[in-house]
Amino acid sequence: MTVHALNPAVARPATAHAERANAVRFLAIDAVEKAKSGHPGMPLGMADVATVLFSRFLKFDASDPAWPDRDRFVLSAGHGSMLLYALLYLTGYEGVTLDELRNFRQWGSKTPGHPEYGHTPGVETTTGPLGQGIATAVGMALAERLLNARFGNDFVDHFTYVISGDGCLMEGLSHEAISLAGHLRLNRLIVLFDDNEISIDGPTSLSCSDDQLKRFEASGWSTCRIDGHDPEAITAAIEQARRSDRPSLIACRTVIGFGAPNRQGSEKAHGAPLGADEVAKTRAALNWPHPPFEIPHHVLDQWREIGARGQSARRHWLERTKRVPAAPRSPFHDALNRKLPGDYLTAMAAVRDEFGAKRPGIATRQASQQVLDAIATALPNLLGGSADLTHSNLTRAKSQRPVQADFFAGDYIHYGIREHAMAAAMNGIALHGGFIPYGGTFLTFTDYSRPAIRLAALMRIRVIHVMTHDSIGLGEDGPTHQPVEHLAALRAIPGLLVFRPGDAVETAEAWDCALRAESNPSVLCLSRQAVPTFSDVSDDVNRVAYGAYVVVDPEGGRDVTLIATGSEVAIALQAAKLLAQDNVRAAVVSAPCFELFRAQSREYRAAVLGQAPRIGVEAAVEGDWARWLGERGELVGMTGFGASAPAEVLYREFGITAEAVATAALLCLARSRMAKIHA
Repeated sequence: MTVHALNPAVARPATAHAERANAVRFLAIDAVEKAKSGHPGMPLGMADVATVLFSRFLKFDASDPAWPDRDRFVLSAGHGSMLLYALLYLTGYEGVTLDELRNFRQWGSKTPGHPEYGHTPGVETTTGPLGQGIATAVGMALAERLLNARFGNDFVDHFTYVISGDGCLMEGLSHEAISLAGHLRLNRLIVLFDDNEISIDGPTSLSCSDDQLKRFEASGWSTCRIDGHDPEAITAAIEQARRSDRPSLIACRTVIGFGAPNRQGSEKAHGAPLGADEVAKTRAALNWPHPPFEIPHHVLDQWREIGARGQSARRHWLERTKRVPAAPRSPFHDALNRKLPGDYLTAMAAVRDEFGAKRPGIATRQASQQVLDAIATALPNLLGGSADLTHSNLTRAKSQRPVQADFFAGDYIHYGIREHAMAAAMNGIALHGGFIPYGGTFLTFTDYSRPAIRLAALMRIRVIHVMTHDSIGLGEDGPTHQPVEHLAALRAIPGLLVFRPGDAVETAEAWDCALRAESNPSVLCLSRQAVPTFSDVSDDVNRVAYGAYVVVDPEGGRDVTLIATGSEVAIALQAAKLLAQDNVRAAVVSAPCFELFRAQSREYRAAVLGQAPRIGVEAAVEGDWARWLGERGELVGMTGFGASAPAEVLYREFGITAEAVATAALLCLARSRMAKIHA
């Protein structure tokens, strides 16, 4: 397709499309102007594209934002949030009112600076960090195909649309995401690229010479370039993309700040209000004489009709699915239900009890695989994967089958060496609904996927990251692969549950906690080396759910408390025995999840921690350990990076041994006694 000549400064005829698009433009302009903050350039430039998409193609019902078979719309260029908020108001989403638009970017409004999932109705995912939206949309499109393969067109038959900017495509994450989408031929994914050739610093030519169409074509996408201000060209391109057997990129050549005579086509239109004088000139240029936030009745009526149009499609979907026999219908609703089925509960209890009876001395990554083998068939909406480390992460259950471009009935995804895209796609899968996604890599590579993990925590969604090789215990691969600061970094993310189980039983219990955490992402940090089983399974209590608990409580009271996580719990238990030889009574506390421990009552935490001096044991840097150890405490851990050597050598050389813990405890006790004497 060809690009038509543009002359936005010349007023165009007030067609129905132009009026609808200008309603979007001026709501965005007026909200940014009132807030004295925001990004008017993208809404002005992409209003024509968004208007065509919403008015002619997007399947949605503004009265039911959660309708399962709606099309998903992702504004990956989240800085242009007023484009989306204007559309949500115009189409009639409840709660997105003119007052909310007037309160754009203000405290407590439903119109924050960037779209936030769960905060504003109609927002499918939190966007703003560039590249995250398009990568998350890949997960949504993948979830649609997976559910369609299970339940058919009667239940699942929709598209995922994305508006993306130059910034999203410059981010490295986008390459991972489009490569995965092209490989899987996700033909229900359509990206509308705001091809305005402008970034914050100026023309994109300052920093980028990529031919984006060739780049996408090389990853297996269909592509075209159109005039993003020609509604018929936009329509034809979307119609063509909907018929494609591959994901589609439509490069929409637009003018940033379209219609603003002195700002359009310039980086000056990107991220600042236009100013009163320029707003007035833009109104004149686009034949929009209406006061701020005023939409003519006939234009608003057209938009509200567009917002209500999907009610008929939704009703037909409901009627169609009700006619389907109960046998296939019930599993579909079960998949969308976030609760865990009874079969899962039975399977998880059985594997936990088996670990308790056999007391295996295995790596927690191996225990994790055994958990997956036990629960996978009982939890049909569990969707696994790994970033090319399946045989190291041990993330594939025996019953799971790989997802392929010609086989979406599978339930295991080979994400390739794309850790960041895996994490973002998992977010999209969880947001779409129908699956509980988990994916694996090495713990050290959370550095690659951290931005998506952070967004999962911000959105409060259930995704599970299986991060193995969790310490210097991985051994000979050396410091590049030995995570020492990663536990502290992950624990710093609000709302993220970081589990470091110490044995097979705790691994099962950590999985159970992660699966039950409907509003939290989780990271399971699992060992490469074998660890002994120490947990008590004499009852049905999931002790990991408390975050920390007493494993050994000596008779007669405590002289010292040893607190450990993961593979270091075994070291703490050995240290307690050494201390007993010196008549020192040492309690041992396992602390597999500080976040859950923090959520317990003050009384419970005090009972677990005790009043005696505390020694922490973890093969990692200190992080927030001081909170749990207090002023008299000490951490036996890492103060720098690891080294290349066998695991047992590394623990010895870095001083993370039972002897070192016992010595630290004795010194701590001595200091405590001296302090009491001087007091």
